[in-house]
Amino acid sequence: MSWQTAPSRPGSETAEFSIAEVCERTGLSARTVRYYEELGLLPDVRRKAAGRRVYGADEVERLRFIQRLKKLGLPLAEIRQLNDVHAIGGSTAAMLDRLDEVLAQRLAELDARIGELAGLRDQIEKYRARAASRAGALRTERGKA
Repeated sequence: MSWQTAPSRPGSETAEFSIAEVCERTGLSARTVRYYEELGLLPDVRRKAAGRRVYGADEVERLRFIQRLKKLGLPLAEIRQLNDVHAIGGSTAAMLDRLDEVLAQRLAELDARIGELAGLRDQIEKYRARAASRAGALRTERGKA
C-alpha cells in the first residue's frame, strides 16, 4: 500500500484541501489532525502565506492509513515507527515489511489475550456453577427446617 493516491480533483496534479475538507473526507476532528501533525505523522503539511494549513491527497491517504492501523489496535507510537521507516527508507517496501512484523506481533498478542480470556471465561463458568449448586443446597436445607 502506498501513501500516494491519485489527485482527488480531476485535472489537478496538486489537490489542496483545508483542514475542514480533510476532516470531512476522513471523519477525524481538526484537533486530531493537528495532533497527528504535532506527532510527526503528517510531516509535510504545507501552509499558505497566512499560516493556514493546506493538505494534499497524500496527507488524506496517510490519515486514512493511520485510521486503519488504529482500528487494528496499533498504538500511535508504532504507527510513528512505521512513518519513520517510510521516511528513512524512502520506499514503501521497507514500511510494508515493518508493518508485516508489527501486525504479526499484534496477532501473537491477540492470540495470547484470547487464550487468557478463554481461561477467565472457564473460571467464571465454574464459579457460577459452584455458586448455583451452593444456592440450591441452601434452599434445600431451608426447606427441611
